[in-house]
Amino acid sequence: MKLHSKELLFGLSEFYKIFGDQTRLRILDVLVNKPSCVNEISELLDISQSAISHQLKNLRASNLVKTEKIGKNVYYSISDEHIEIILKYGIEHIKEVI
Repeated sequence: MKLHSKELLFGLSEFYKIFGDQTRLRILDVLVNKPSCVNEISELLDISQSAISHQLKNLRASNLVKTEKIGKNVYYSISDEHIEIILKYGIEHIKEVI
């Protein structure tokens, strides 16, 4: 049996903590569907732009979202397909229970 290093498991623990916040999950749910800017996400979720910006900063620092500047707007999107897969399987798992 091969055990993973403490450092790797610590990193995994920190990674999953990001998914422990409903606002961040709601933002990721929006971004799975299409890249969006702060004001679009804010309107869709009915959450202040400052709160959305704060959570996007956390998501970006954790490498869950990436940015692209188009004109004056900064668009956020899911950083890679792994994040989309994690969300998909998590939602499928919860649907089995409810």
